[in-house]
Amino acid sequence: MKRALLSSVFLSIIFIVSISSSLRPSFQTINDVEWLIGKWERTNVKVGTKAFEYWEKESESSLRGIGFSMRGADTTFVEKLRIEQREGTLYYVADVRENTEPIYFKFTKLSEYGFISENPEHDFPKMISYELRGGQMTATISDGGVKKASFTFKKMD
Repeated sequence: MKRALLSSVFLSIIFIVSISSSLRPSFQTINDVEWLIGKWERTNVKVGTKAFEYWEKESESSLRGIGFSMRGADTTFVEKLRIEQREGTLYYVADVRENTEPIYFKFTKLSEYGFISENPEHDFPKMISYELRGGQMTATISDGGVKKASFTFKKMD
């Protein structure tokens, strides 16, 4: 009887521990997205235009980036980018002239070579994803549904 009771208690503890660990969100760090570091040139641009993203490690808890487009010698678009680690979660931060404040997108999916970040409260985009496949990086912005735009990059360095 005691043996059966102890076995039941032991199995219950194992079950509770396994459920609680599977529900716990995984801890995300800047190291998970270090593949972004470097200089990237966009390959799907209009004729006469060039576009780039540069990423560098700013600290143990952040990456800093800049995205910009040029037409000849004129800069036509600039956005300041960051990825920040806060309390075990990563955030993609976009700072563009059109917004009064930087916009934070919380990472909702993370794999070895890609991530999805979301901010359902923002008008557009609501979702930003990056993926690295075969030396090519694709950044996609979307409303989480049909409206989306993809930007393809190759690494320069």
